[in-house]
Amino acid sequence: MFLSEGKKHLVCLAAALCLALFSGPALALDVQALIREIEQQYMGVSSQANTIMQVRTANWERTLEMEAWSLGRDYFLVRILEPAKERGVATLKRNREVWNYLPKVDRVIKVPPSMMGGSWMGSHITNDDLVKANHIDEEYRLRLLEESGTHYVVECLPKPDAAVVWGKIIYRVRKQPQVPEQVDYYDEEMVRVREIHFDDVQQIGDRIVPLRLTVLPLEKPGETTILHYRELVYDLPLEESFFSLRNLKQP
Repeated sequence: MFLSEGKKHLVCLAAALCLALFSGPALALDVQALIREIEQQYMGVSSQANTIMQVRTANWERTLEMEAWSLGRDYFLVRILEPAKERGVATLKRNREVWNYLPKVDRVIKVPPSMMGGSWMGSHITNDDLVKANHIDEEYRLRLLEESGTHYVVECLPKPDAAVVWGKIIYRVRKQPQVPEQVDYYDEEMVRVREIHFDDVQQIGDRIVPLRLTVLPLEKPGETTILHYRELVYDLPLEESFFSLRNLKQP
């Protein structure tokens, strides 16, 4: 049976409409998967890392050597190894709660909600970053803002009921290899206040990740936090029980 030109046009139009209808949700799902993978790139199922963090402010500079462990998106433990005067200071994250351990006074302090926006270890990374970073796909509405031959640009706007710090987050992700290149953070007034740049891209096992992050607080020109991964190991046999208050205190 042969179709007339008019019927052929209707069939093509219907096919195009179906494609548009069914490609929309798939695209949104792909964007969520992309951001989830970006945010969990250093963790995987589980991980262990040795890092150097260099912090420069208007008044002082410090360098910390740290060891960290993670399990999924909800468990994280990091302990300072150097300098000696801060050795043993540690942070534990379990789900949405954060504790700090201060060995000099042998005290564990739970970070209250009012302090989640405060500086972590004196850096330009916040306690809220530790808690919320791996849940961007849950706390924000994501949409593909722009796509070129080499990059994706994804916009993240808070969901109405989300208790978040940022008014907007913009991810710029390289396609090949699929790694973040820059993340911009906006306050509630939609003013860009922080950038994170990623470089030193290397292959670790079957993953390709940027091993250096540079955090730039735009309201404080000249200040930086640089976090450099010296060692990163994935898929360790870690249990939830490892991420306990007892282990927080034990070196």
